[in-house]
Amino acid sequence: MLRQPVTVLDDAAAGAVLELCEQDPVANVFVSSRVAAVGCDPRRLGGELWGYWRRGRLRAACWAGANLVPVGVDDVAVDAFAARARRQGRRCSSLVGPAEGVLALWDRLEPAWGPARDVRPDQPLLAIAADPLVAPDPAVRATTEADLDLLYPACVAMFTEEVGYSPETGDGGATYRRRVAELVRLGRSFARIDEVDGRRRVVFKAELGAVAPGVVQVQGVWVHPALRGRGLAAPGMAAVVALTRERFTWAGRDTVVSLYVNSFNRRAVAAYERVGMQHVGRFATVLF
Repeated sequence: MLRQPVTVLDDAAAGAVLELCEQDPVANVFVSSRVAAVGCDPRRLGGELWGYWRRGRLRAACWAGANLVPVGVDDVAVDAFAARARRQGRRCSSLVGPAEGVLALWDRLEPAWGPARDVRPDQPLLAIAADPLVAPDPAVRATTEADLDLLYPACVAMFTEEVGYSPETGDGGATYRRRVAELVRLGRSFARIDEVDGRRRVVFKAELGAVAPGVVQVQGVWVHPALRGRGLAAPGMAAVVALTRERFTWAGRDTVVSLYVNSFNRRAVAAYERVGMQHVGRFATVLF
């Protein structure tokens, strides 16, 4: 029996997916982190992983959950994934990932799914696999459950500023707070907490949104608005790099710390470059 070109993957395909992600482990860490943690069964993933097969081999994949994330696509695979997405209808809040694949998908989906609320076609993907070039901020540390009431409002502020709407829309923030709490529990949340205007506040924070063997992806980097322009971002990010490389290690692999950033956020790009992060690719995001 011939395998269909596009299928919903299950655990039997987990090894093939991880092998596919290894073609560009930094760009594909979002998908590899989930598959490495729970496999490919949609009931555990919280979404579907579509596979494109050619001559019996997995040639491309696409995560279809809250986001649509392509992995290793070419024009033929993009056509196949876009056709499936159109048949299913839009269930995601964004397309995100390597720019070539995301923009090709959007070109095919826009007539059916458009217009988008925002298209960000040029998001530098940066990475570092060494100690930071600037001294880490010693006040940045892993957060604890006791920090959650201070940390959560900072996370809401960052999300709203970055995405354009509040994560508390819909369920009052219950789902988002659980996600923030989960990252704290997993040791993937870092912050500096100081006195600001007489109150203890988060002045810098960042999380590790994806963790796969050898590669992590930082998300949610944020500096308190009242303290921007004071040089907190570079040493804060240097601390995140140093703490991550110390806490997350894999035998035989040097830990790579990565993130992607909007190209128009020149201050942030410059801060990350001062830390020693280098441009290794380009992402794109389509927001609905």
